[in-house]
Amino acid sequence: MSKTLSGAQRVDTHAHVFERGLPLTDGRRYAPAYDATLDTYLSLLDAHGIGNAVLVQPSFLGTDNRYMLKALARDTQRLRGVAVVAPDIDETALVELHERGVTGIRLNLMEQTLPDLRSGSWKTLLARLSKTGLHVELHRNARDLASLLDALLEVDIPIVVDHFGRPDPDQGIDDPGFGALLGYGKTGRVWVKVSAAYRCAPAGSGFAGDATRLLIEHFGAGRLMWGSDWPHTQHEHAAHYGESLSMLLDLGLDSTTLDAISTITPNAFYGFEKVHASSEHV
Repeated sequence: MSKTLSGAQRVDTHAHVFERGLPLTDGRRYAPAYDATLDTYLSLLDAHGIGNAVLVQPSFLGTDNRYMLKALARDTQRLRGVAVVAPDIDETALVELHERGVTGIRLNLMEQTLPDLRSGSWKTLLARLSKTGLHVELHRNARDLASLLDALLEVDIPIVVDHFGRPDPDQGIDDPGFGALLGYGKTGRVWVKVSAAYRCAPAGSGFAGDATRLLIEHFGAGRLMWGSDWPHTQHEHAAHYGESLSMLLDLGLDSTTLDAISTITPNAFYGFEKVHASSEHV
């Protein structure tokens, strides 16, 4: 597996596991007609030299995190999870998720009515997340990120923005929402996943390189993390794991920047470095 000089292993911060036949949430945008099992995913990690990984609850499974939690239990050192929960979840349930390897909660707000994060059960949820030590992962079109980020930044909680901030594919880095996202780099409390460029721009557009360089400029490499977005749902025909990794490796980044994005930052953010440190003393 690929390691830096410190011995830390590269991390894939965004992947999904599921099987056909699992209970699906009402109002889902779609559901894949194939399996994406943990065994298949682990074999891809091994084949591409990736040490650790973060499993993100798929949107079509809603708040039923049981399959993901079962996967996390297979390897508590190598895997972490990001769950989806109802806003009225109680603190005890959040603590239990944390104890089972979940480090954050995803707000997947694509094609949904924007919630008022400053009121009601949403405000309570954010307070509970802060108390429990869980981060928020935000998935929404770039044009709507600013209002959501402003509300989240009022709470003492780390924030991760999915998939380059999801600019309009017809605009790419020229999307005003993406430009607004760059302004949040100065907060020091927002991280961005450089993942799923195919959701943000047409193939061959140069978006991945241009967007990554702008994000490095405004956030610093220490606030960026790479993810494969495996199994590339709804884009399976246009992407595969090796291409997702090459998207990052072929940008010509210097070794310090590349290590920060692929290794140093995600190991620290998701708590893998604690496991690595303890294993060195066994």
